[in-house]
Amino acid sequence: MTNNQRLVYIALLAAQAVIISLVERAIPSPFAIAPGAKIGLANIITCMALYTLSTKDASKVVMIRIILATLLGGTLSSFMYSAAGAILSFIGMCGVKKLGPSRISLIGVSVAGAIMHNIGQLTIASWIAQTWTVLLYLPVLSFFGILSGIAMGLAANYLLNHVEKLDYYRDLQEMKYTQPNQVS
Repeated sequence: MTNNQRLVYIALLAAQAVIISLVERAIPSPFAIAPGAKIGLANIITCMALYTLSTKDASKVVMIRIILATLLGGTLSSFMYSAAGAILSFIGMCGVKKLGPSRISLIGVSVAGAIMHNIGQLTIASWIAQTWTVLLYLPVLSFFGILSGIAMGLAANYLLNHVEKLDYYRDLQEMKYTQPNQVS
């Protein structure tokens, strides 16, 4: 796979994540007892990026999603919440993924990302409110984060199993492991 093909793949994942983020923003929260809780559909794309690209390239997908979703329909506060949640989630997912497939599955990585996303957003909320009592909402959000993390992990696992059958994916994996100066 050429460098241009890799860049196109990154752009496709980022575009999918942006569209999913915008669609999810328009959907009311399915968790009526947890105000502000969302399903986290863009986490599917983040999982796909983590498992099909290098860490550096997957981080590009996440950053592009955050910036474009904010520019297309967000505010400064939505950017702060989204960025804090997504960055902390990505770091957590990368760390958990390094445990290896024998210890944790893609579903577990997704759940870790969902919980870390909640921690990131509540940290920003507590900073804005200037009180740490906002973090008392973490157990409620974590419960729904676990549920949605499992659902998004199952969806990402299904997609990854089908993507692995494509020749394009095999070329992408060859490039992932043969490029110097790329962190996997």
